Amino acid sequence: MGLSKSFQLVLFIVFGLLIFRIFTVENNEVQQQGEIARVNYQQYVQTIDQWQGSGEALYQLMSKDFSFQFFQYIDKTDNNNNFTHGSLLRPAGDFASEIFNIELGHVQNFPDGRLQVRLDTASVLSASFDDLQQTATLLIIAYVSLMLLFALLMQLHRRRINYAAEYISHIPDLSFLAIEKSRFPGVLRPLGNTLEICRSQLKLNLDRVRKENEQLTKAAYQDPVSGFSTRQRFTQHIEAISKTDKQQYGVLIVVKAAELASINQLHGRAAGDDYLAKLATCIRKSLANLGMSECFRISSGDFAIFIDSISLKEGERFLEHLKRHLDEYAQTTKSDSIAHAGMVPYQQGNEPLALMALADTAVSVAQTMGPNRYYQLEKLSGSEQISTEHWKITIDDLINRRSIKFYQQPIQPCNNATEVYRELLARFYNVEGKHLPTTTVIAMAERYGMSVELDKMIVTQTIKVLSENPSISGHMGVNISASSAHQDGFTMWLKDILTKNRGTAARLVFELNESGMQTNLESSHNFVNEIHKAGAKVAIERFGLGFTSFKFFREVRPDFIKLDSSYSDNIEQDNNNKFFVRMIVDIAKRISIRVIATGVEKQDEKLTLEKLLVDGMQGYYIAKPELLLNKQ
Repeated sequence: MGLSKSFQLVLFIVFGLLIFRIFTVENNEVQQQGEIARVNYQQYVQTIDQWQGSGEALYQLMSKDFSFQFFQYIDKTDNNNNFTHGSLLRPAGDFASEIFNIELGHVQNFPDGRLQVRLDTASVLSASFDDLQQTATLLIIAYVSLMLLFALLMQLHRRRINYAAEYISHIPDLSFLAIEKSRFPGVLRPLGNTLEICRSQLKLNLDRVRKENEQLTKAAYQDPVSGFSTRQRFTQHIEAISKTDKQQYGVLIVVKAAELASINQLHGRAAGDDYLAKLATCIRKSLANLGMSECFRISSGDFAIFIDSISLKEGERFLEHLKRHLDEYAQTTKSDSIAHAGMVPYQQGNEPLALMALADTAVSVAQTMGPNRYYQLEKLSGSEQISTEHWKITIDDLINRRSIKFYQQPIQPCNNATEVYRELLARFYNVEGKHLPTTTVIAMAERYGMSVELDKMIVTQTIKVLSENPSISGHMGVNISASSAHQDGFTMWLKDILTKNRGTAARLVFELNESGMQTNLESSHNFVNEIHKAGAKVAIERFGLGFTSFKFFREVRPDFIKLDSSYSDNIEQDNNNKFFVRMIVDIAKRISIRVIATGVEKQDEKLTLEKLLVDGMQGYYIAKPELLLNKQ
């Protein structure tokens, strides 16, 4: 609250308290006078307590000494002697009676009748009300006078402050007028001196600030891993294309890193960053001598390239060069594929969302064609059907051929009493035996309603591998889609096949994504309940990314929860993550749910998580994924 409002409030309270105090004094005086009047009346009435006669005569007798607001005599024997004068209701506009709230009433019984009166309070209230009115008037005049004086002083002060504020507003422009020292008298004089010092200091520091700002701008718009521009810059660029006031055309190429998730899981985040940096190098080499171009990193593993003023045919040269560089890079690694690319043309006026949808479609088609392949689309019309058909055929084919291999990554228990398991990681292959990106296959299967059949194939193959290979011991984690788990038909099918293979079922832990399970708690609870009946267990993975309610714990009741890897990342330095993990562990232990930390890549992370009492840990530092069987 500002000084002006604070002063007004304090002054209002002070004057209010003064008026209240004066009222209290006057009210006490009124009550005392009223009590005196009441006693005098009662003493007088005692002198005529044997009255026998008419009420009117009694009124004439008593009115000589008292004034009445109301007078009523009721004769018990003769109604002709009844008499009433005045009213019990207060006269309209009797403000004094309302303020002081005094009533002088009395009832007296006589031998032949009953008398009820209410004395007139005017004589009692008059002096006190006049005093109160005069005093309140003087206080209000004093209050208004002080407020006007204060307002005048504040106006003068405000003018000086406004002058200083206006002067300060010109400082960023380095445009200064001579300071009118007369505007800063008395205590404001240091303000004028400070303004002059500020001007000189700002001019000295301005160049340094400009240089620092340039460096910050570069950091904000340049990805440190690839050296390309950031997604923010990409958004600005593609929106500029949508404007029709500038003649422009060219091609947009989207490049998706095929193995980022796998490399992060197998070798850690540092290896993943190195992989992306080398992929960026392949892109730069491929762009040599292709005219004006600009590259962007638009997500963790996605790049976008704009090449200006070239046709699709000319852009295909870039794609051919890129595939050659990717193939060369792949030969130096153990990866089947490095990246896939999709190319589309653009011109001024293109809708950004439609352009990106077309490019994404082209990449999706390329992913079905094999390692390091590319695909180009000339127009949006019909392209989504092309992509859909490619993926439907590819996924349907790998399901029918059961073209899947399993890798395993163990979970390390944090104490001997904890029973954990090894997670099975599925990898899929096309008809040519080329590896397809796992995350893309799963996403496309869900997008086109094929996740149930894909999950059935994964479960069937898992049971087959474990049944035919008795040398593989221990519990195994199997990843399935939450959308499948929410379908009663799939749940019944899974329960049936587990019941028929109880020995193997007792070794299985079904892993499902938390965000998917949160969408339907009732179906999630039913799935977990049916799986438990069949002898298997359930784990909720990527836990903590969404809104986690206590209701989820209470109703779903999984056997394990696997914290998202982001909570392990530098947890030894992140107090917020420590608090979250500690809270989840405490809640889970109360209801016998085991907590597993994932993405553990450093010793410090491992030691910190052990102190937080998690039940198990998984990650590159614990153990790398490895092929389950040489022949599957």
